[in-house]
Amino acid sequence: MQKTLKLLVAFLFIGATTFAQTKELTLEDAILGRYLEYNPAQLHQLSWVKNSKDTYAYVEKHMLIGRNIEGKEVEYTSTIQINKALRQAGQDTLTHFPTISWINPDEILFTNGNHFNLYLIKSQSITETISIKPDGKFADLNLNSRKVAFTVDNNLWIADANGMTALTDDQNPGIVNGQYVHRREFGITKGTFWSPKGDLLAFYRKDETMVQDYPIVDFMTREAELKPVKYPMAGMKSHHVTVGIYNCKTQKTVFLKTGKPLDHYLTNISWGPAEKYIYIAELNRDQDHMKLNQYNAVTGDFVKTLYEETSDTYVEPLHPIIFSKTNPNHFYRWSRRDGYFHVYLYDTSGKMLRQITSGPWEVTDILGFDPAEKFMFFVSTKVSPIDRNIYKVQLSDGKVTRLETAEGTHQALLSNDGKYLLDTYQSKNVPRVTNLITNKGKVVHNLLTADNTLKDFRFGKNTIFTIKAADGKTDLYCRMILPADFDSTKKYPVIVYVYGGPHAQLVRNTWHNDARFWQYYMAQKGYISFTLDNRGSDNRGAAFEDVIHRHLGINETADQMKGIEYLESLPYVDKNRIGVHGWSFGGFMTLNLMLRHPEVFKVGVAGGPVVDWKMYEVMYGERYMDTPQENPEGYKECNMLNHVSALKGKLMLIHGAEDQTVVMQQSMQFIRECIKQQKQVDFFVYPTSEHNVRGIDRVHLMRKVSDYFLENL
Repeated sequence: MQKTLKLLVAFLFIGATTFAQTKELTLEDAILGRYLEYNPAQLHQLSWVKNSKDTYAYVEKHMLIGRNIEGKEVEYTSTIQINKALRQAGQDTLTHFPTISWINPDEILFTNGNHFNLYLIKSQSITETISIKPDGKFADLNLNSRKVAFTVDNNLWIADANGMTALTDDQNPGIVNGQYVHRREFGITKGTFWSPKGDLLAFYRKDETMVQDYPIVDFMTREAELKPVKYPMAGMKSHHVTVGIYNCKTQKTVFLKTGKPLDHYLTNISWGPAEKYIYIAELNRDQDHMKLNQYNAVTGDFVKTLYEETSDTYVEPLHPIIFSKTNPNHFYRWSRRDGYFHVYLYDTSGKMLRQITSGPWEVTDILGFDPAEKFMFFVSTKVSPIDRNIYKVQLSDGKVTRLETAEGTHQALLSNDGKYLLDTYQSKNVPRVTNLITNKGKVVHNLLTADNTLKDFRFGKNTIFTIKAADGKTDLYCRMILPADFDSTKKYPVIVYVYGGPHAQLVRNTWHNDARFWQYYMAQKGYISFTLDNRGSDNRGAAFEDVIHRHLGINETADQMKGIEYLESLPYVDKNRIGVHGWSFGGFMTLNLMLRHPEVFKVGVAGGPVVDWKMYEVMYGERYMDTPQENPEGYKECNMLNHVSALKGKLMLIHGAEDQTVVMQQSMQFIRECIKQQKQVDFFVYPTSEHNVRGIDRVHLMRKVSDYFLENL
């Protein structure tokens, strides 16, 4: 009787679960919902309170809440209280809690339009406001000096509580101050760099007068308006960059004497702790020789080269040096010099004191150090390329200890005293978990365990597995999603979703294995979704990535075809109905697969595709392909215009009319070549979009993509 009852309960549970999992994603769910109602719960603005040893804070329901290690809670302030202070200061009120920075345990900073407000929690009042011009951009605040650097058009300004000062007055629009340079390559995200105390401001000055204007057209005006941009293409003239140092006390600027040739790259700017020196990773235009150079911040004079890195392929400095807090003559360098991203300790003479981490895996984030600098805390791929785990390394002997046990992808925040971490992770079946852990890995509190927002949806099996690359020895990670009502006796069409280029990894141990919800949407329609990270993609070391050098698309395509071989070996795959879709480098890969293997791919959708690398920008293009003059055969082989004659299947190109990353000239030349060769091709343009189609337009885009496969595959 008891056994029968257990079986009945189990049957009812299974039946209830099956009944519950009946919902299907709409396209709006798949595209917008993943960022809105189906995004798992999280602790917004989770951070450690500055200068507090054991207190962290987060925003919940318009309230800034703090907790200490024991779990004692304090309500710091709310949107209502902040709005009251804003009204008293004569500013507009906010509809949501602002993004904050901690100044100390009783003071925060937040922006409201063009105002930077310092807010005292005890009195619930704004104590100081720094205002920039309404049209100011790229604002950069130094909390120590309480000064804000910002730009208006192409000129640089500084503001504090007493007013605003213009640092530059260049009238030529080809001279740009205080903004990012080198098209955001080499880890560059901004154009201003405050010294630690905030007395000095380093800034980029970009001279692009020698770069030809590239026509971008705004079709939405009464008469179409030309909005030219500077777009240096591979092998052509590139802009020249210098670095200025503005002294807030003397109100004078000196420029670093970085020498010639002028079209080199100045990257990874960092200040010495005493503000006497500034350090720059300088890269030649060939991108195969990097020097870490030291300059005098007062005179601009070159001091010395601390060390150099060279490569037969390319050197790509991505991270500024980090100075020791306990020894001002020591710094940490994050480099791929041994083939993987690892951390090294140097002194300011340029001598490498020791390699801190090592092994066939990558350090993906440095979390910080304990105050005595006995340990460094970091995130790495040590367990697996598809996982991210938290570690500490003893700096004296290199002993590495993992600090958590849950599989998946972790990110963390280290406390000010180095004793605790806020660990947030996810994995295939874990939407999001946040724990407070000790620096020995013990869980002190579970702060959040997010519900599965997709529990009511009916999804097919989602698996990660490996196959061998075209070299026969390297493991490649794949993800496959089956239809929810999968029947192994039937034949199913497949859509390959591809990127395949550097600085991207599509298959990871995150919630739903990092799948895009659109892939589930198409699985609902009866398609198998497949993705493979080929050689050339990210987080697998230099050798894994470098195989693409001078021959983009060749080894990547060979690896993708190994994925096709695997798919075709499955009895339930219809080898006559295989499609492919990708964007940007993925658009380029879509063309490679469609044109190099026309017998395999029936349908393709290439979004924002690179067609001819000669028409791509200097920094990225020359890193991976060298110049067209140096590598004519490589450029010829990788030019999709030279393979149009092979086109057989249905192909659609999609492009943003205002794309400044992959200019629309790429698609136009491909279409023209198709016309010349009497090859039918479909084309759709988004008139107001740049490289990515965002917002509600993206729903339109993915309906266009989905319908193309539904109609033709």
